[in-house]
Amino acid sequence: MAGKVGFVSLGCPKALVDSELILTQLSAEGYETAKDYSGADLVVVNTCGFIDSAVEESLAAIGEALSENGKVIVTGCLGARKNADGSDLIQSIHPKVLAVTGPHATQEVMQAIHLHLPKPHDPFTDLLPPIGVKLTPKHYAYLKISEGCNHRCTFCIIPSMRGDLVSRPIGEVLLEAKKLFESGVKELLVVSQDTSAYGVDIQYRTGFWDGKPVKTRMFDLVNALNQIAREHQAWVRLHYVYPYPHVDDVLPLMAEFSDHGYGVLPYLDIPLQHAHPDVLKRMKRPASGEKNLERIQAWRAACPDLVIRSTFITGFPGETEEEFEYLLNFLDEAQIDRAGCFAYSPVDGATANTLDNPVPESLREDRRARFMAKAEEISIKRLAKKIGKRIQVIIDRVDESGGIGRTIGDAPEIDGLVRVLPPSKPSKRYRTGEIIKVTVISSQGHDLIAET
Repeated sequence: MAGKVGFVSLGCPKALVDSELILTQLSAEGYETAKDYSGADLVVVNTCGFIDSAVEESLAAIGEALSENGKVIVTGCLGARKNADGSDLIQSIHPKVLAVTGPHATQEVMQAIHLHLPKPHDPFTDLLPPIGVKLTPKHYAYLKISEGCNHRCTFCIIPSMRGDLVSRPIGEVLLEAKKLFESGVKELLVVSQDTSAYGVDIQYRTGFWDGKPVKTRMFDLVNALNQIAREHQAWVRLHYVYPYPHVDDVLPLMAEFSDHGYGVLPYLDIPLQHAHPDVLKRMKRPASGEKNLERIQAWRAACPDLVIRSTFITGFPGETEEEFEYLLNFLDEAQIDRAGCFAYSPVDGATANTLDNPVPESLREDRRARFMAKAEEISIKRLAKKIGKRIQVIIDRVDESGGIGRTIGDAPEIDGLVRVLPPSKPSKRYRTGEIIKVTVISSQGHDLIAET
């Protein structure tokens, strides 16, 4: 009889991909996935440990799994966190967990599962789909191109948990992309800790794809993904792109999107974090505020349809009112389409904790609220310009009142939505995952209303 494993996946898209790898291996070895705690022989919890709220959520999830099931294996970023004395953080709080591993540790997790729930005999590996097990809807998927990060931002501890940058072989990445498209995926979301740095760790080594040599670097990867996506009438969306000069090279590919309707979307998710040069220096970010604004303006000139998403931090240690106002002015000048913001939160082990002049929590939150008000104002104005225009939308779900979809400028779960009114023909229904043309008739906050 096959053992049943429960699974809880927390954290970012990179962690989600780690979960998918573990679930794929479980399926390959003949294990079944339980739908609830009571039906599981043991539970795996994939944790996040980036900020305090994520740590609390992860610890609560572990506690719930222990209470409801009793047999728990922990993996993920929180698994790599240590107490000040070097002892394991999770086991000091939840000593009954069976095992703890760090992130990107499929084999270590499987070894722990084998120890506590021996694998079934003669697994039917041919029953495993070629794309593995996915936790996303069938029409979109995340494609992780590398692991780890070479930056040492003062507010971040990810390198201590996930290590330095390790790029996947480009042929392997492109083969996975092709298999995903062939399985019916219509939108591929490229993720990593630093997409722009792809290949730096291996000196842009030459790999092979489709019988031809191809460099392991960002432009070559995006160019190949663009071609594969067009062949399958699908989209590619780039996340976690640092604003390095060579990113300029992918803008012409994005500018071609309107001619085809498929390929690499004119969308960049760029984690800018701040705009004032002094704050960026304290953060040890690899770019300056002035150059960021110049680059964004140049990108928009090269690709007028470009949508830019970014995240920012308010109340970073030492941030003055003048520096915060500088950030608001930058937001206005750059016209960031989709902006997220976090009030600074100290993270155990981050060097920013030792910086002078910490900002009071109430002021951090106040600045975050002011930032989001400005961001919403910009978003509403930019969305209003779409009213009356004919645009493409990918349908995420269908109901009696039509469909819910996203534009080329909206990533799943973090950006806006499009409410598509029912088709004019009663016999017609939208299909989840299809890409359709709609006319925008109004906007509501960060979302749009459209009709076919």
